[in-house]
Amino acid sequence: MASRKFGLGKMHPLAVICGLGCILLILLLQSSSIAQDALPALKAHPLPPSLAQWRDPANQGDYFDRVQKTQPDYLVWSQFPVKVYVQPIKESEVANPARAQAWIKAVSQAVQEWTVYLPLQVTDRVEDADIVMRRSFLPIRATPGKPSVPQRIRAAETRYELYDQAIGDGSTILAHRCTVVVQPNQAESYVLASARHELGHALGIWGHSSLQTDALYFSQVRNPPLISPRDVNTLKRIYQQPTRLGWTISKESGPR
Repeated sequence: MASRKFGLGKMHPLAVICGLGCILLILLLQSSSIAQDALPALKAHPLPPSLAQWRDPANQGDYFDRVQKTQPDYLVWSQFPVKVYVQPIKESEVANPARAQAWIKAVSQAVQEWTVYLPLQVTDRVEDADIVMRRSFLPIRATPGKPSVPQRIRAAETRYELYDQAIGDGSTILAHRCTVVVQPNQAESYVLASARHELGHALGIWGHSSLQTDALYFSQVRNPPLISPRDVNTLKRIYQQPTRLGWTISKESGPR
């Protein structure tokens, strides 16, 4: 994949307040280095078949109004399958692999759950991946704009970056890739919940639900929900929106 990194987009971390037994989500904003005139025009892509065929007979609604736009507008994937890399057992974990194996099992299950709604494919080559799922500990971070609030220990976070990708016909499109970090020092059920939630962000749901029955609920609950019809309804609406991702970058323009 030919690429040139434009700059870091928004960071979407999952955070926990120590001692309260609940997980809260913080939204941190970072600036991006892409010049506005380098971006393609806004256009919508055709819906992937799995979303086009999705129906919610009960009309349970969505939380599309809570989804935030990013610099390229909506974070929509247009080339399928989306390739996902799940970090394997590291050399340092070989002697005691149980925690890493449990993490891999949970994260792989989350990938399979989302595959029902968008075409995903696990790859063992990190350089080919659109979404990289990593196992790591995250540093404590203060709440933005609230220095007096106790620092939070994050359980997971998702980041995206934009780059220009050369495709077969010699043109270049605006593309993105995501990195999801899920801490391994959680019960397997919470690793699964964190991975399910963060993959929802990586697939385009850049926001949170206000209902506990949705996987993208802003706080983790005792019995984490599966992907709900509202989650899928929201995802479908996002993929119906125009975006700059996946469209040709003008040869006369470029990153600054």
